[in-house]
Amino acid sequence: MTTEVDSLIAELERNISSVVLGKTDAVRMCLVALLAGEHVLLEDVPGVGKTLMAKALARSVSGEFRRIQFTPDLLPSDIVGSNVYSSQTGEFKFSEGPIFSNVVLADEINRTPPRTQSALLEAMSDGQASIDGHSHKLPTPFIVIATQNPFEFEGTYPLPESQLDRFLIRVSMGYPNREEERQVLISHRDKEPVDELQPVISGAQIIQIQEAVRQVTVEDSIYDYLLDLVSATRNCDELHVGVSTRGALCMYRATQALAMLSGRDYVVPDDVKTLAAPVMAHRVIPKGYLHAGQREAVEQLIERLVSDIKVPA
Repeated sequence: MTTEVDSLIAELERNISSVVLGKTDAVRMCLVALLAGEHVLLEDVPGVGKTLMAKALARSVSGEFRRIQFTPDLLPSDIVGSNVYSSQTGEFKFSEGPIFSNVVLADEINRTPPRTQSALLEAMSDGQASIDGHSHKLPTPFIVIATQNPFEFEGTYPLPESQLDRFLIRVSMGYPNREEERQVLISHRDKEPVDELQPVISGAQIIQIQEAVRQVTVEDSIYDYLLDLVSATRNCDELHVGVSTRGALCMYRATQALAMLSGRDYVVPDDVKTLAAPVMAHRVIPKGYLHAGQREAVEQLIERLVSDIKVPA
């Protein structure tokens, strides 16, 4: 890893953390998704900083940023765009929707029906949007930062497991401690700090770093360690469905991104441990007394499986 890349990543992390106070772990998880070229789901109760996190990341990267507020009456065409008839030319012209941006904030994604959710998630998966039989490529870099409230809140449509699988990582913001919350009150006394953030990295630099992430070394012992964990989820008596092969690949890519974020060009077992719950918990289907909405219980189950697996020397 070059000193320049290391410096860019550190500056990006500092920039976001300057306004998202006391959320070091959450910031790092979001950066893992960005460096891996994937998408992130921020899930927690209202008012704990999910939208702030997304805005801070978007403003730190130069490029086009769009926010989509998901509501029950939002249509797929409101996201991907539509063909509009021009009376001057007598032809239909494609009008791009807000999905054609570098950073997209999908705010409260579970407030809109599944049909509209699918329009966004299809674009995330394929990197393109199809309208009336024609495919339109999305810009690069492209990252969706989606937020959702726990589905037990009124008026929400929980994402199916197959759609949750499109997100590399699921992050919980959590409440700040007392001192952190005091700093939040002080910093918001007469302004919104996130509105003053300036970009510290370009889209082209993000793409270069994403390419470098794929060159991070993963030793054979780490492959086996990761696959042992995947196998454990599939054989667990408390789970109906374990982590898929796509989930294993996402975990592999996430460990490479975390290694680079940590200033290394190689993956270590602690990278797998750190990412196990954020990357895997939303990809499994529990049974019995657990269900997908009990995030903390499922994450604890994943961490318990990790603790039972022998760590490579």
